[in-house]
Amino acid sequence: MKLSIIVPVYNMAANGKLEFCIRSLANQTIDGYEIIAVNDASTDNSLEVLFALKEEIGDKLKVISYEENLRQGGAKNVGIKASNAEWIAICDSDDWVAPDMYEKLFEKQEETGADVVACDYCLVHEHTFEKGPVAKNNTSDQAGVLDDEKHKKLLLDSGSMVLKIWKRAMVVDNDLWYPEKMFFEDNAMGPLWLLYCKHFEKLDETLYYYYQHDTSTVHETTTSKLHDRMKAMEILMDEARERGLYGKYKAEFDYKFAEAFFITTLFSLMQSKNLKGERRAVIEELKAGVNKYVPDFRDNEYYKSRMGAEEKKLIDMVMASTGSFMLYYDALHLYRKVRYGR
Repeated sequence: MKLSIIVPVYNMAANGKLEFCIRSLANQTIDGYEIIAVNDASTDNSLEVLFALKEEIGDKLKVISYEENLRQGGAKNVGIKASNAEWIAICDSDDWVAPDMYEKLFEKQEETGADVVACDYCLVHEHTFEKGPVAKNNTSDQAGVLDDEKHKKLLLDSGSMVLKIWKRAMVVDNDLWYPEKMFFEDNAMGPLWLLYCKHFEKLDETLYYYYQHDTSTVHETTTSKLHDRMKAMEILMDEARERGLYGKYKAEFDYKFAEAFFITTLFSLMQSKNLKGERRAVIEELKAGVNKYVPDFRDNEYYKSRMGAEEKKLIDMVMASTGSFMLYYDALHLYRKVRYGR
């Protein structure tokens, strides 16, 4: 078996999302592959949809189901362990791929000898193969045999895991398993997977369709999800230290932690209308966490070069006083709403 495409499934039957995804995978132009759909204790009729598709598609589709919800990380682990293929890929169950996506990725792999190959994706709002706005994923200067400098670039800008094919042995032999029962599992493992790769290649084609819809887990902000993002970055930092990777890439890990754990979470919190009553407590947690892991993050070379002047001003303010920052942020937001209608 050449490739296993792992699809974590949780409550995706409505509006044909799951069916459209699986059909796009079943119609790939390569030989020697399987689809492993892992039903993560869905409470809708996703499992029935999968069994109906299996009747039609046959042995190419393998369905695994269990009763305890492990979230996407757990479902991906189950799928990887069930695979006997040399290569693995992951596809979210509400997205889909071009018919020749994996054929083209493997053509690039065979041409270069890479152990991970990526493509680009587009944003779509309906089930179609017409391309929407393209989002570039990874860059050409990250590609090639991976030395320390290229690893640093991949660590800083890892890109999406679903746009890549990966050597299964690299994951299994190095125990690169996803954290389970939480969101943002890719944040914890994506950078580590890339650090264990030796040769990365990028295909400048848009082959993955990222479906935009209201029920997507990334479109709703809750304190639970904010905490999961924070936990994912703590896992990344702890794993980096335990695996002896942190010292070589300290500046990159520190910036990545500060960016995702602290800065992104902070502004997600402040932009959420339904979490105003929980702001202060979460901000204090964020400050405690960033002070524990990277207390000097504002001296980091990447922070200085990548972060905008306004963001730096706001971050200085919140580090000095949570209350003053909240008052200023709300006043600024109100001013912009009145002045510019946003």
